[in-house]
Amino acid sequence: MRSVFIILSFVFFFVSCKKENKESDQLTVMYLAPQNIEYAKGLVIQNHGTYKEIKVTTPWPDANDALTYILHPKGTRKPFESNKVVFVEVPIERVVVTSTTDIPMLEYLGLEQKLVGFPYTDYISSEKTRTRINNGAIKELGKEYNLNTEVVLELAPELIIGFSASGDTKAYDLIQKTGIPVVMNGSWMEEHPLGRAEWIKFVAAFFGKETIAEEVFQEIKKEYNESVFLAQNVNNIPTVLSGNMFKDVWHVPGGNSYVAQFFKDANTRYLWADTQKTGSLALSFESVLEKAQNADLWIGSGNTKSLSELKEKNHKYTFFDAFKNKTVYSSTLKTGAKGGLIYYELGPMRPDLILKDIIQIAHPELLTDNELYFFKKLD
Repeated sequence: MRSVFIILSFVFFFVSCKKENKESDQLTVMYLAPQNIEYAKGLVIQNHGTYKEIKVTTPWPDANDALTYILHPKGTRKPFESNKVVFVEVPIERVVVTSTTDIPMLEYLGLEQKLVGFPYTDYISSEKTRTRINNGAIKELGKEYNLNTEVVLELAPELIIGFSASGDTKAYDLIQKTGIPVVMNGSWMEEHPLGRAEWIKFVAAFFGKETIAEEVFQEIKKEYNESVFLAQNVNNIPTVLSGNMFKDVWHVPGGNSYVAQFFKDANTRYLWADTQKTGSLALSFESVLEKAQNADLWIGSGNTKSLSELKEKNHKYTFFDAFKNKTVYSSTLKTGAKGGLIYYELGPMRPDLILKDIIQIAHPELLTDNELYFFKKLD
């Protein structure tokens, strides 16, 4: 009798383990699909079968260490113990994001209903998400660097997707101590426009939407690269000036910046393309005038609505041929209901649309049926 009991116990244990492993495998397949990274330099995703490891290597400028996130399916144990990583149970059902650039990613993944809070909701321009804000489904959380902890705790999100321009994460650290995991989106650090867009895969991993993210990204990549190829078939390559004055300093995109990449891919001659800078260059007006007075185009002139307003800000702008020839373009004129800039919200997710705009401006003969989406010519 005792031997029968032992056998039955063994069978029960074997079946239970097999059932548990099968359920775990199903969860793993459902929520931990493999992901390939093509353009993003600051993002590494590795699939370890029962869990996924995500490393954000450049969360902010001069970051000393990568940030590591371990994703494992809900209902399963942590794959290991460590106080150097952030563990996240997936898929997420309630999320807080802190940058408008995350909004299009959620919407493209069909996840806008998962968003429960955002700091300073007036920044958001998307009509779809604004409707949810107006209905009270998305709560105001204050400022991105000083989140209202009390409201965050009331919302009980399962994840906060943050970002930091300086490495200061005090506000996030306080919330993480309550047990809510915080992960940092470093997409804004990418140098290639497609690298920024590829961070949709980062967001998707927390919701089990890897397949959709891949499909969305591949379509954007296809449109972008086809536009790059199209722009190569031109005879005239215009020179480009960018940026504007702030007080006594003219800020222009560096030669290794994502903005300079747009100008390169649109087959224009950006006048600071040879500088080895990923951010912006701080220059004097005189040096900019000397180099760009005869530039054919001025793309990215700041937040002005007309040439007369541009002149009012600084009469020296009239010295440039682009001003005289009325070939000045701004990306800050298309706004949402509350004044949020659509270019900064949707642009990182849709670099193909930005590139097509620049190609149409530089080579209008190529995209005769295309209407400018982000940019507008100053009257």
